Amino acid sequence: MSSIAAGRLCSSLPKSINQSVDNSKAASIFNCMVELETPQMDAVFHALGDATRRHMLRDLAGGERTVSQLAEPFAMSLAAASKHIKTLENAGLIRREVRGRTHMCRLEPGPLASAHQWLGFYERFWTNRLDVLERLLREEDARKAPGESSARDDSRKSPTSKEGDDQ
Repeated sequence: MSSIAAGRLCSSLPKSINQSVDNSKAASIFNCMVELETPQMDAVFHALGDATRRHMLRDLAGGERTVSQLAEPFAMSLAAASKHIKTLENAGLIRREVRGRTHMCRLEPGPLASAHQWLGFYERFWTNRLDVLERLLREEDARKAPGESSARDDSRKSPTSKEGDDQ
């Protein structure tokens, strides 16, 4: 779905859908696009949730590999490797092509780019929130700084000591 089509669809949705993240139109369109792609996004994150499949993707980033080549580092059967590859295929992360009796696999970067974009949006969201929190904490520390030293000094004195007594 193009961003224009997603924008048209999103404009027909109630504005309250996106209020929890951001009220800007860009965020609204982005959230709508992600919601529409949820089954594929779920499949991508499911596929990425396994270390063996992530390793296979890393290998495929270097170019095409056979199923045997992908299975080799794990000392697994071709049937077991094929199950992992099928999961990657279902997520759209790889494409398998049969050449004679050889199954060649190659990386399809589109779904990874979508997942990266989705994560990037939330990375910016949390980075902005943490920046605001840091600023507020620094302002609070700056306001407390002058009075804190006397409060600390008062807490060190015993209740029976007099001003000027050293213990």
